[in-house]
Amino acid sequence: MSRFDKSSDSGPSASVIGAGFGGIALAIRLQSAGFKTTLIDNRDKPGGRAYVYEENGYTFDGGPTVITDPDCLKELFATAGRQIEDYVTLLPVSPFYRLCWEDGTHFDYVNDDAELERQIIELNADDLDGYRRYHAYSEEVYKEGYVKLGTVPFLNFKDMLQAAPNLMRLQSYKDVYTRVSDFIKDEKLRRAFSFHTLLVGGSPFETSSIYALIHALERSGGVWFAKGGTGALVQGLVRLFQDIGGQLILSTEVEEIKTNDNRVTGLVLNGGSELEADLVASNADVVHTYAKLLGKHPRGRRYGKSLGNKRHSMSLFVTYFGLRVKHPELKHHSVLFSERYRELIKEIFHGHELPEDFSLYLHAPSVTDDSLAPEGCSAYYVLSPVPHLGQADLDWDEIGPKYREKILTYLEEHHIPNLRRDLDVVHSLTPFGFRDQMNAHHGSAFSIEPILTQSAWFRPHNRDDQISNMYIVGAGTHPGAGIPGVVGSAKATAGLCIEDFSGALGARAAE
Repeated sequence: MSRFDKSSDSGPSASVIGAGFGGIALAIRLQSAGFKTTLIDNRDKPGGRAYVYEENGYTFDGGPTVITDPDCLKELFATAGRQIEDYVTLLPVSPFYRLCWEDGTHFDYVNDDAELERQIIELNADDLDGYRRYHAYSEEVYKEGYVKLGTVPFLNFKDMLQAAPNLMRLQSYKDVYTRVSDFIKDEKLRRAFSFHTLLVGGSPFETSSIYALIHALERSGGVWFAKGGTGALVQGLVRLFQDIGGQLILSTEVEEIKTNDNRVTGLVLNGGSELEADLVASNADVVHTYAKLLGKHPRGRRYGKSLGNKRHSMSLFVTYFGLRVKHPELKHHSVLFSERYRELIKEIFHGHELPEDFSLYLHAPSVTDDSLAPEGCSAYYVLSPVPHLGQADLDWDEIGPKYREKILTYLEEHHIPNLRRDLDVVHSLTPFGFRDQMNAHHGSAFSIEPILTQSAWFRPHNRDDQISNMYIVGAGTHPGAGIPGVVGSAKATAGLCIEDFSGALGARAAE
C-alpha cells in the first residue's frame, strides 16, 4: 500500500538536487516510472564530481575515471527502454592499473589469470595459492555484499541483523589490509590487493573487509572508459533523461528544502523562486543537505550536526595537465606508491598536517582515447589523497601551487621525462574546490568514511526516517561512493519512491 496517494494529470512531481551520477541515475529511474522529474544542479554543467574541464582543446574529466560493473549502467538504460550503445561507447582498459614502486618494480593488474599469476609468482611464488584463496574469498564477499545487498535500502536495524551472520562469517569486522594479509605475505602484493578502498574514500587499514569485493567486481565486469571521457557518459545519461521527458536545470543553487510539518513541499531556489514537489531527493553532500537545505526543520538541524560529527573521507588534490607530446609507454591508470604505506595513509586520515611524501593516481586517458587532446598532444590528471579540512586546516591557496610543483617534479623524475618542457596547460583542484564548488563538508571527496560503523544501516538512509517524502541518493547513503555505488544507491532510493507513490503512479497508468 502506498504511503502517498496524491495524483495529478502528469503524475507525482519529483525534484532531484544534484546532477552527479547518483542524481542523474535516480532522475532517470523516477522519470521512467512515471514521475514528473526535475533535476537541478548549481554548476553550469552536469556531472557533480564528474564535472568536465575544457581548456585549449584539452578535455579533462574532473573526477571518477574508473568505470566498473558496466551491467549496472546497461540496466539503467534498459529501465528507460533504451540501450547504452545508442548513447555512449565503453572502451575496455587493460591493464586495469599499473602499480609502481619507487624501487622500479611495477605490477600490471590485469584481468587475465595466467598473466596475473605469472606476476604474482615473480614477486613471491609462495603467495600464488594465497592469492587464489583470496580471490575466492573476494568473490564470496562480492555475492553477499554487492549482488545481494548493494541495492537494498537498510531502513531498519533488523535489516542489519538479518545480514549480520553472513557478514560476520566473512569476517567483515576485519579491515581490508588485515584480511588480504591473512592470505598474502608479500608486502607489495598486500598493497596491490588492498589499495582499492582509497577509490571509495576509505583507508585499507580501517575499511571493512566487505570492500574486498571490489577485486571480484573488477575481475567479473572489467574496467572501462567512456569514449570521449567520463563526461561523455554523463552527457549520455543526461540525454537519456531528457529523451524520456525529464527536465534539467543548471546554474541554479537550491537555497532551501521547504517543509510542512514532517513533509517536504518543494524547493526555494536562488533568487527566491520556488518549485513545488511531491518528493525531494538530494544527491548533494549529506551534511549540506541536512544542516543547510533542511536547516529550518528541527530534523535538519539535529541530524545535520550529527552527520557533521561523523568521520568523513579524505580530500584530494588533483592537477590536470596537457602535454604537447604523447607518452604511449604509460598505462591508462597508474598507482604510484610512496615508500611508506601504512604510515602515510594514517597521516592522510588522521594527521593534522600535509604529509611530506605522497602516493599518486595518474590518469592518462589519451593512451586509450586520443580525442581528449589536440593532435600530437596528450591529457592527464594526477591525484594525491590529502587530509580533509576538518582534519588539517590548511590554506590551500598558499600551499597548493607549491604542492603542485612538488608533484610535477616527482612525475618528471620518475615517470614522464621532460614534463615541464612539454607542459601546455595546467590547473588544480584543491580541498577548497570540493568545499566551495561542491558543498562538500570539510572538502571531503567521498562523503562519509566507509568504516563498518558508518556502513549499511549506519549510513544516512535512502529515505529519511522522519520527513516522509525526503530521500537521499549518492555517496553519502547506502551503499557508498564509486560509480557502481552511487548508481546502486539510485536503484535502492527509486524503489522506495516508487513503492511510496504506487497509488499515484497506478492512477496515472490507468488513465
